[in-house]
Amino acid sequence: MRPFVLAVCLALSPLLARAEIVDIDNRELAALIAEGVPVVDIRLESEWQHTGIVADSHLLTFFDERGKADPAAWLEKLKPVAAAGQPVILICRTGNRTRAVARFLAEQAGYSRVYNVRAGIMGWLRDGGPVTPAAPRIAACRAARTC
Repeated sequence: MRPFVLAVCLALSPLLARAEIVDIDNRELAALIAEGVPVVDIRLESEWQHTGIVADSHLLTFFDERGKADPAAWLEKLKPVAAAGQPVILICRTGNRTRAVARFLAEQAGYSRVYNVRAGIMGWLRDGGPVTPAAPRIAACRAARTC
């Protein structure tokens, strides 16, 4: 009887696995970037231009100027950057928008590990985190239609 119970538990384990949303600080952000975890900046283009971006960020606006979103279309743009089984870092201005997007990824899109930059780009800048100008990255993502 025990082998049967073990087999059932193993078969059901993927269903029982819980997605993890992890709020991170700037030290953890730097470490995850060094490990190669992709950073997705969900802000508006005007925000990228105003502050600059974390180097090598993927620019994928989630909410438009009116606060509206198309989660399905956005998710299609995210998949080439990070598939559901891969970790991903989300950054916005202060960490509020990314908290909602992280919940969407974990609860509805099947992402198992989503990192939310707690203080967003503003906290990154406040702590002296380096940024790069957004214009070259914006031009590249416009050309590829991935922004």
